Amino acid sequence: MPPPVGQVVVGQIPRRPRCFVDRTELAELRSVLNGEPVVVTGMRGVGKTQLAAALARDDIDSGTELVGWVDAETLETACAGLAEIAERLGVADPEGDSAVSARRLRDCLAGRRQAGLLVFDNVVDPDAIRPLLPIAGGTRVLITSTNRDCDALGRSVDLGSYTRQQSVHYLTQATGRPDVADAGLVAAALGDLPLALSCAAATITGRRLDYARYRDLLGQRTLPEVLERKAGHEYPRSVVQAILLSVDAVEARTGRDDRDDPVLWLLAAMSMLSPAGVRRSILPDLDGRLDEALERCVTGSLLSWSADGDAVIMHRLVARVFRERAQSDGVAGDFVFAGLAVVGPLLTDGREVWARRYEGFHVVDQIHAIWNTGLPETMDGALLAQLFATRAWAVVQLTEAADFARALIAAHDTVIDCGRILGPDHPDTLISRSNLARVHESAGRLDKAIPLYEAVLADCERVHGPDHPGTLITRHNLAVAYTTAQLFDKAIPLYQAILTDYERVLGHGHPNIHLARIHLANAYGAANRPDEAIPLCETTLAEHEQALGAMHPDTLSARHALAAAYASAGRFDEAIPLFETTLADSEQVLGADHPDTLSASSDLADVYHSVGRFEPAIGILEPTLTTYEQVLGPDHPRTLIAHNNLAAAYQSVGQLERATRIHETTLASRERVLGPDHPHTLISRNNLAGAYAVAGEFDRAIPLLESAFAARERVLGPRHPATLLARNNLAELYQSAGQLARAISFLENTLSDYTQLFGPDNPHVLIARNNLAAAYHSSGRFDEAIKLFETMLAAFERTQGPDHPITAAARRNLIQLRESKFE
Repeated sequence: MPPPVGQVVVGQIPRRPRCFVDRTELAELRSVLNGEPVVVTGMRGVGKTQLAAALARDDIDSGTELVGWVDAETLETACAGLAEIAERLGVADPEGDSAVSARRLRDCLAGRRQAGLLVFDNVVDPDAIRPLLPIAGGTRVLITSTNRDCDALGRSVDLGSYTRQQSVHYLTQATGRPDVADAGLVAAALGDLPLALSCAAATITGRRLDYARYRDLLGQRTLPEVLERKAGHEYPRSVVQAILLSVDAVEARTGRDDRDDPVLWLLAAMSMLSPAGVRRSILPDLDGRLDEALERCVTGSLLSWSADGDAVIMHRLVARVFRERAQSDGVAGDFVFAGLAVVGPLLTDGREVWARRYEGFHVVDQIHAIWNTGLPETMDGALLAQLFATRAWAVVQLTEAADFARALIAAHDTVIDCGRILGPDHPDTLISRSNLARVHESAGRLDKAIPLYEAVLADCERVHGPDHPGTLITRHNLAVAYTTAQLFDKAIPLYQAILTDYERVLGHGHPNIHLARIHLANAYGAANRPDEAIPLCETTLAEHEQALGAMHPDTLSARHALAAAYASAGRFDEAIPLFETTLADSEQVLGADHPDTLSASSDLADVYHSVGRFEPAIGILEPTLTTYEQVLGPDHPRTLIAHNNLAAAYQSVGQLERATRIHETTLASRERVLGPDHPHTLISRNNLAGAYAVAGEFDRAIPLLESAFAARERVLGPRHPATLLARNNLAELYQSAGQLARAISFLENTLSDYTQLFGPDNPHVLIARNNLAAAYHSSGRFDEAIKLFETMLAAFERTQGPDHPITAAARRNLIQLRESKFE
């Protein structure tokens, strides 16, 4: 994303309240907020957030280039808020990782001279926030907190209550009642606390009370047992009394249930949702009564609007009073249910995750807020199951949206909570562990994902038995991870068993059967077994077309898989039209920037490249790469594949310098994002070495290939197809560099292993035999070279026929080799 032009304002900054009190501390803040961070500390309800918001609004009005507001109650919400600012400034992590984005923003602001303001509101843990603070630059940092330990983060400003004069001025202005003496008595009763005074003014106005009558009601208002225990210790008793009087006024029945019930429901829901704010757009319409209910709650000082009017906010203490009253009244479950009713309709399915990811992040914030209230842990039965299902959705949402830092925290916390509350063998606990493995797999951490999947599978089989749907899905997930890790000897038998069990347990035609077939076909293709992949894909495509229609997204995926299988078998005349049709249909059904459409585009370009149509391949890859970078970010695994393919295409048309630069960048990105031993990283290392070799830079190429070969041998084993290919490539490089003895040793071992694995007529065997023959010829070992060429010619005549061009070429090579022996 390019840097922004003009002012950037990010975050849900509270709107200026009516009758705002311009406190002397605001001027103090302006004077000291320069250089080191400033920390505003004070008890709940003294107006820390409103003071910070006033400063932020002033900066917006004065044209400060950057004003960012971050809910810093947890590390997760802080990173999410900082990531949003980073996105606006064009420095976000391309992969979508909020923790990485937060650090990149910190570093950007440290070197940024332009004026800015960054507010960390309601910090709880100073140690969690400290690493996120910029150490220099023109951006001022303001922190609010009730935790005095936060004073160590910067210069401290202690915020107390209003002065009595400020309290009286506020009350007389807000209520329109000028009796200064009685206003002073109310202020004294409320300890001059701004939150309590705001609630008092709303109650006095709404119920048309005078100050004396309000004081009588305040004294008479008893507290529920839970609040009575905590008042005076965790927050002032008078504040709770004032809040409850305001609640009484707002909740008072009017005789119109259609107007009163939405207010009660809204207050319950808001007390469960994020204290940083809830977007108006995600709240239910309440049969057309939402705006009326919001206005009634805002008038009663129980809710307030963000400065931009997009979000509504309930003060943390107000929300806490509501929840603790609900516990005392035995209706906590109704409050949890209300919170879930807001997020429930927003839990999009997998196909919509990416397109609606920013809305999804906000929903995830609300889900985490519901859980963090503590009320869900007191639930049981269906409601508790719904809570954990919602948290599982949040983990999947963050994973699919590539925010792996938040996904990992959410997944880890969910595993702990499920195990603690439900027990280690509960189905939801097993699902949560599988989701944690999925986060690691999506982030490229296969070394962590695979052991997790294996452990979950063992427990599923022990607890549920081998035929339980959860067990089958876990086995399927493990097979996918094995395939990604190129452990085909483990993946393929697992897929085969899964297909048999799916057919037996789920019945013919179940979607999981179709998906498993495609995944098995992909594994066959990756393992150089296309003849087994193609029938699977053909069957699946035919069934999809009959059941779903030609344009259904699942049908498009099946057609894509069949095209890939044809390509892996070298049947390009069939693969190319199928890829072209799939791409056109994907653009029509899914949109041009959908990840599946981009994958079809990239694969079509790859096939064009394979058949020597380099210019059309480049013509597709260049715009596809641009779209990948815009949609997924430059470090997303799919984007890096597109980088790799484009570099190969450039190299094929002689643009070696350009290709080498891309290969170098791609390798660096994959090492950083995926790790040094990830299969994609090893492919990049191989490709960069190839580019160096073409340029004659063998001293740079050989160490790269030796490293790639050693990694494959260590991770996959010495006889894995990918290891053999790496050994063959290294041998070719030794040969090109004139190191014939080393080349021949490697090639002999490679040919032997290939022949044992694939048989004498496999393409890999023929290539290895050709390479070894060429090495023998170069070293003057003509008899051995001729013998290999004779064997190779016989294989071509047997598999391709005597008149095939490749057979004719082999025959010519053999004749030339025999003639050269006697020259």
